[in-house]
Amino acid sequence: MWVMVLGDMVIFGGYFVIYMIYRAMTPEAFLAAQQRLDINIGVINTVILLTSSWFVARSVLATRSGRYDQAIRLTIAGGVCGAAFIVLKSYEWWNKITQGYTNSELFYSFYYVITGIHLVHVAIGLVILGVVVRELRNPSRRRVWMVESSAGYWHMVDLLWVVIFALLYVMR
Repeated sequence: MWVMVLGDMVIFGGYFVIYMIYRAMTPEAFLAAQQRLDINIGVINTVILLTSSWFVARSVLATRSGRYDQAIRLTIAGGVCGAAFIVLKSYEWWNKITQGYTNSELFYSFYYVITGIHLVHVAIGLVILGVVVRELRNPSRRRVWMVESSAGYWHMVDLLWVVIFALLYVMR
């Protein structure tokens, strides 16, 4: 899992560097397009994912101390937050696309690719959290390392979002 997490961070780091290079080449165009993003949605999505990380971290602690029912509830809560992120991001995409902001603008090409790849990672994380819940429900399959590994992946997804939020929504 750690190899995958580090590999993903390197790949996203490449996306971020390329984004910054293109942004430096046409800062006015990027700034104008960036201002059409709804920072409130970005903030809400950030809070949702940070809350999900809190739930998943608490799930790890509950698993380590043998409180499996609590760990299951906390993992599900983290997954619900992840699903809420997907719903809100889908709404944001739908809103931007119906307003005519497509990948015909360079900023929106980066926006859709970077947030889209991140969205795929959130969906993968939801599958992983689902597997963790299934494993925690079976007394013979409860493995702390599995919960910890899934938490590492989930925290990576959240960390990437914080950087994406800073680059696309906040940095002017």
